[in-house]
Amino acid sequence: MVSLINLEAIKKSKLFNNPYPYLMANNVLDKKTSTKINNDFPVMNKTGFFPLELLNIHGAFADLIKELQKPEFSATLTEKLGVELRDKPQMITIRGWSAKKDGRIHNDGAAKIVTALLYLSEDWSDKEDGGGFRVLTSDKSFDDHVVEVTPEYGNFVTFVRTENSWHGHKPFIGKRRVVQITWLRSWEDLERKNKRGAFSFFLKKFLPSFITGIPKY
Repeated sequence: MVSLINLEAIKKSKLFNNPYPYLMANNVLDKKTSTKINNDFPVMNKTGFFPLELLNIHGAFADLIKELQKPEFSATLTEKLGVELRDKPQMITIRGWSAKKDGRIHNDGAAKIVTALLYLSEDWSDKEDGGGFRVLTSDKSFDDHVVEVTPEYGNFVTFVRTENSWHGHKPFIGKRRVVQITWLRSWEDLERKNKRGAFSFFLKKFLPSFITGIPKY
């Protein structure tokens, strides 16, 4: 089976260390795969990131997830970022839509070691005012950014969590598809986050028009 993820694009990308370690790459996914992966994207009509385990993952999208879970993917980022990820627990969450409140400037908690974002949005316009991931030098303003990565299909960004790894995106309302891959410092951290995610899902699933295509329990 032909690989969906272009690891060479990541391997050839440049590592930046200011204001914190990060790298970005284009064409990590071939544009030709956009239709089949997006056709199999989990059906959801709610904003926010949702745990992989609670979604109906199938088809080409499931194939993509399997590649992200392979040791080769963690090994590639280990070599590029200089942070050991191969023995660390991995957590994958999915977003389909963004609300105005999403993307606020923040820094991840200490439980996270590295976060990677693989974007799947089709027909994203460069004219969109908002929605692009920004590497920030402070927690004060979106204007304090060194780079912006648009959520266009195949775009990829990953960064090391530090005490100053501020990031976020300007407000955007609408479809914004992304797979978030996070490596955690311990299995205890993963268990805690999974419990928190499951509890949040339990509360939200009773709201109207939450998500279709999720297994019923």
